[in-house]
Amino acid sequence: MEHIDLTSLDPERTVVVATGNLHKLEEISAMLGPRLPGMRFVALGQLGDFPEPDENGATFRDNALIKAEAAVAETGLATIADDSGLAVDALDG
Repeated sequence: MEHIDLTSLDPERTVVVATGNLHKLEEISAMLGPRLPGMRFVALGQLGDFPEPDENGATFRDNALIKAEAAVAETGLATIADDSGLAVDALDG
């Protein structure tokens, strides 16, 4: 994964994707890039080795917010995150 110097980024034209997964970065860039022309999307993992926050939220949304807030605290840049998984009603979620 290409390392990017955090200080080289324009805070007004950069969105951090709170992930180390380059495929997820590509997916999000493909979805949002056309709607946000001129924005650069970078994976958090490209900016350094940051500690992973405790994802102890009650919902996928809560965990995405935990990840995004942790990345903002580490980088100072606008950040988006997602969280997903399987919830099986027959197994009480």
